[in-house]
Amino acid sequence: MLLIYPPLAKPCEPPAGIAQLAGALSGHGLSCTLLDANLEGQLSLLGRQPQTDDTWSKRAFRAIDANLERMRSPELYSNPARYRRAVADINRVLEQAGLQQQLTLNLANYQDPAVSPLKSADLLHCAKIPEDNIFYPWFAERLTTIMESTNPQLVGLSLNYLSQAPTTFAMIGFLKKIAPGLAIVAGGGLVTSWLRNPAWSNPFAGIIDHLVAGPGEEPLLKLLGIQNKAEHQPPDFQDLHQKEYLAPGFILPYSASSGCYWNRCSFCPEKTEENPYHSLPADRVLNDLSSLCRKTQPSLIHFLDNAIAPALMRRLIEAPPAVPWYGFARVSRELSDPEFCRRLRQSGCLMLKLGIESGDQSVLDAMDKGINLQMVAGALAALEQAGIATYVYLLFGTPSEGLSQARKTLDFVVSHQRAITFLNLAVFNMPVCSPEADALQAHVFYEGDLSLYSDFIHPQGWGRKAIRTFLDKEFKRHPAIIPILQRDPPIFTSNHAPFFVTRKCKANNEEEK
Repeated sequence: MLLIYPPLAKPCEPPAGIAQLAGALSGHGLSCTLLDANLEGQLSLLGRQPQTDDTWSKRAFRAIDANLERMRSPELYSNPARYRRAVADINRVLEQAGLQQQLTLNLANYQDPAVSPLKSADLLHCAKIPEDNIFYPWFAERLTTIMESTNPQLVGLSLNYLSQAPTTFAMIGFLKKIAPGLAIVAGGGLVTSWLRNPAWSNPFAGIIDHLVAGPGEEPLLKLLGIQNKAEHQPPDFQDLHQKEYLAPGFILPYSASSGCYWNRCSFCPEKTEENPYHSLPADRVLNDLSSLCRKTQPSLIHFLDNAIAPALMRRLIEAPPAVPWYGFARVSRELSDPEFCRRLRQSGCLMLKLGIESGDQSVLDAMDKGINLQMVAGALAALEQAGIATYVYLLFGTPSEGLSQARKTLDFVVSHQRAITFLNLAVFNMPVCSPEADALQAHVFYEGDLSLYSDFIHPQGWGRKAIRTFLDKEFKRHPAIIPILQRDPPIFTSNHAPFFVTRKCKANNEEEK
């Protein structure tokens, strides 16, 4: 079996989805080949000479090998200015490769003005004429070689982001041309969102044999005629940990749970799509991490959970994984406890991503976030004291928020600026099948039968244009917020952020000793 992670997404860590499937197959005595086409495809484009005379592009191409090597060295992350320059130069080469085919291309995104990933007809066209895809010269040769050497009976593709959709379908189209009888399976986050939409009607039956929603281990084994042992199998990264990702060491992505243990926030895709919550026993997680760390020698563990459960945090404190780690967490009573946070830092926690969303309590209550601002303030203070960086996520434009509430969020951030290491600012998008949408005047947001979101008339008259004006002219220009935003690693954002706080955390630990 061949499992593929298609372009385009950030090329800084291996794809966890296909590694998890490989683990399930291995646990049942089945072998497979893993192809991180995202990493390999981008590296192939970075080797192309830009067809331009501008000085920056030519200089960036000459330095491409040196910059790629710098991205894999810890030293670069101790100098933010040099890091930004290296990322900008690498990105410049990729942008120029895209411009040759009228694409907007960078290290985290792929946009083709002629192809909408929200329209099934456009994606089917990608499959019909795969030669038009910018990655075609690379994947045609690579897939042909793999197919000849492994002769898989089934190919699975992990489609998680809109930026992956055009190339995913181009690869599917190519595979169907060279092996018409080959079974094609597609799963991943984007496919799950499609299938969980009550209005879903499959337009891809002619080229994709099976679409899978949610965790794919059991459906995949069933397709192969294998009875699932119902025993947990850790992910298997096979040769992926030897790949040259753009990070200072191997980042080990790991999911201790699927779904969300809170699962009550209004407008949340996890709730809207009715994704159930499943978690592994904490001891099983620790055993997995111990085994995986021995095999892959990671420099960082990335927990992929929607929110790391407090019970797992307690076990990590009791039995640290011996490798620094980070991930998403809900603000909780535990995180408001300075002693708990101090011990959490000792367990290796470098950074926690926190979905605070708003600095106005009425907005949080309307979203059913289950947190109060006093608790948030306490958690931020305790995390700062412990030396744990915070990557705070804010969401603007929910139906219960107007300009006055948004300004309260601004005031809250300013008041806690010292405890907020990084910020992510987002404008609210309403899931197309959200039950809360019934109470709003919704209308088409993006045209396309695969659209995931719908627009709506804001109850307080605060439209997207006004929200962006507030963010650009007021929020982002506040003197206390400018330095927070400037700290954010360009393009790689939260995936690289922990590497910029490592030295600070080491210093704190040495002081404690």
